Amino acid sequence: MSKKIIIAISLAVAAILLLAACERSASQPVLATPTAEGTNSTPQPLGLLHLQDLGTQTAMYVQTEVALGVFTPVPTENLSLASPTLTPAGTESTPSSTTQTPIALATITPITGAATALPVIVVPTATPGHPASYTIHAGEFPYCIARRFDVDPGALMSLNSLSSGEILQPGMTLNIPATGSFPGTRALQAHPTKYTVAVNDTFYSIACAFGDVDPSTIAAANGLALTAPLTTGQILNIP
Repeated sequence: MSKKIIIAISLAVAAILLLAACERSASQPVLATPTAEGTNSTPQPLGLLHLQDLGTQTAMYVQTEVALGVFTPVPTENLSLASPTLTPAGTESTPSSTTQTPIALATITPITGAATALPVIVVPTATPGHPASYTIHAGEFPYCIARRFDVDPGALMSLNSLSSGEILQPGMTLNIPATGSFPGTRALQAHPTKYTVAVNDTFYSIACAFGDVDPSTIAAANGLALTAPLTTGQILNIP
């Protein structure tokens, strides 16, 4: 019974709306709503007035059926209300998703520059024990060589046919005695210490100034090559 009533009401509403449209097209006068003096009035269409009357009658009918206990409401199961998404004009709406795609982090590759080649310092090792021969450098003399290799200076000079006070020329090769030791103290200055380079100094002349120090060990103690030039005022570590 209730479904038939609802269908009848719906047909009646449609008919009233159609009738109102026809009446308006026939140029029926529009009723104006009286307002206070000095204000604008907004006319209401006849169709709207008919619809309001029909709504009032429908509400009264539904209230009557509810009071009598015969009103059956329309089932609302399986009905879903869509929530419209407001989108600014000129833009497209993008459906939201609760599933977020993880952002893959880029693998950071360290930037490696060209390796700077460090200078290779070749430092000769000290001559161990008694070498069979030795080539003289500038600033060296027989007693210096005898102290360095711990040999008897007289035996060194006799083996090489040298006279006392003879000046040795750079590049001259001396034979070193295989036996004997230096008589007395070999060291001429205490070390380890620091040394300030003087004019015309070389690793060889500095080694002779200390007596029992090998020139190659002085160069190694300062991270220098044995052939590296020395500057006046330079500070050297003496091992």
